[in-house]
Amino acid sequence: MMISRVGWCATIAVLLSCLAGCGDGGTQEVKQWMAEVKSQTRPTIPKLSEPKKFTPFTYSEKGVVDPFNPTKLTVALAKLQSNTHSALKPNMERRREPLENYPLDTLVMVGTVKKPGITYAILQVDKAVFEVKVGNYVGQNFGMIVAVTDTEVNIIERVQDASDEWVERKATLELQETKK
Repeated sequence: MMISRVGWCATIAVLLSCLAGCGDGGTQEVKQWMAEVKSQTRPTIPKLSEPKKFTPFTYSEKGVVDPFNPTKLTVALAKLQSNTHSALKPNMERRREPLENYPLDTLVMVGTVKKPGITYAILQVDKAVFEVKVGNYVGQNFGMIVAVTDTEVNIIERVQDASDEWVERKATLELQETKK
């Protein structure tokens, strides 16, 4: 009998909570107030000012470079490069040699050949073999061979630093022993 009393109490509690949710809850007053404020309020929109009239400017002088012309930058850069009188600046007009198309790290020294008065280094790149001597150019940074020995090729490269000045740096290609 005790269980049935607890069951009745639970049922009554559920029914009372459902009935409490059916009431108005005071929202009717809020809805009336909102409708009243909405009817009394008039929005004000300020008028937009007239836009300024745009008059384009035409560049009519002959012989003057248009500042919006993309070739202006090219002309300015060419003037700057021609004004550089660095003693280390490489000769840009000379014909490039075949090994100047490859970075230095792809060149491999595989041997030397001695001829009367000259020692040639044998360099390999992409399964192709080249014979080079002192004075030849290699690498993509204007590298000139300055010494060839039985075990290495000494190179001086010319590169531009952060301030666009030409500087020299040394590089070496060492003889690569083949494993049998």
